[in-house]
Amino acid sequence: MSGVDPNLQVSADEAADMLAAAWQAADEAELGSQTRVLNQAEIDSLLGLEDGAAEAPGSGGMQKIITSGMISYERLPMLEIVFDRLVRIMSTSLRHFTSDNVEVGIDNIVSLRFGDYLNAIPMPAMLAVFKVEQWDNYGVMVVDSAMIYSIVDVLLGGRRGTAAMRIEGRPYTTIERSLVERLIRVVLADLSASFEPLCPVTFKFERLEVNPRFATVSRLSNAAILARMKIEMEDRGGRLELLLPYALLEPVRELLLQQFMGEKFGRDSIWETHLAEELLNTDIELSVVLDEQVMRLSDVMALRPGSQIVLGTSLGGSVQLRCGATPLFEGRVGRRKNRMAVRIEHEITRAPVAA
Repeated sequence: MSGVDPNLQVSADEAADMLAAAWQAADEAELGSQTRVLNQAEIDSLLGLEDGAAEAPGSGGMQKIITSGMISYERLPMLEIVFDRLVRIMSTSLRHFTSDNVEVGIDNIVSLRFGDYLNAIPMPAMLAVFKVEQWDNYGVMVVDSAMIYSIVDVLLGGRRGTAAMRIEGRPYTTIERSLVERLIRVVLADLSASFEPLCPVTFKFERLEVNPRFATVSRLSNAAILARMKIEMEDRGGRLELLLPYALLEPVRELLLQQFMGEKFGRDSIWETHLAEELLNTDIELSVVLDEQVMRLSDVMALRPGSQIVLGTSLGGSVQLRCGATPLFEGRVGRRKNRMAVRIEHEITRAPVAA
């Protein structure tokens, strides 16, 4: 008869379960000691819900996480130069178009989602859809209500010093649409001219819409660049916004990545001139080939000090002048003041190097 209490006997499976439970409890205790619990202030900061509600929209932490995949226009340095050029050209062309003193400026340039912008357009407004023929894609130009009534008032001879009269809540007339379309064609021509130093491109007017849903030229989730411009004509004026999807700019993305603009978008003529001058001052070795012979290897191995090699070129014979392995000139051997000399007769034309 055994002396062990039967109530204390444990099977092998139960022992394994007990050991696993003990290990799990130890792991949970160790993990709990390493886990840091965020307080409410840190959670609010992450979600962008802190007290600084007066900050610009989109500055919250969660919003930054959502938009982190978007490409910032700041990564395309040359695009900002193109917009600056557009402002200067528009200031001149709109003065001729309106016969009035016009000032054009850029409020800001931002990157955003195409759908987010369409949902935030203040209505009423006119949306012009234009096509870039060389890039085979579309963009959108938005003219706000204040700009519409101002351009109509200016083109139809409204008196200066009086604000344009606005009648809200009615559709735009055919005359208003026609005058705004003329304005849009002028701006698109200026936009084509602003891209011209970068690459030849034509922005062509397609249609005019008053409903943002009919101006959807890209997927709502696609990224786009928005340039907000303010146009002032004495006491009148308004805003004009240019929306360029990133897909539209993809064909010239490499050109827009340039950091500097010289005379022709990225070229530095000063450095090119300096490099050309230094190359012209470079010393090179010029060799005169008196003769070339083919010899057997055994004859070459048999050469000893004092051996003679008879050259086939005599005085007055034709020779080549080479730089390395490249033949440059042909000339004739002669003498000048008790020295061997070569008179160059003509240059050897070299075949173009294949790309």
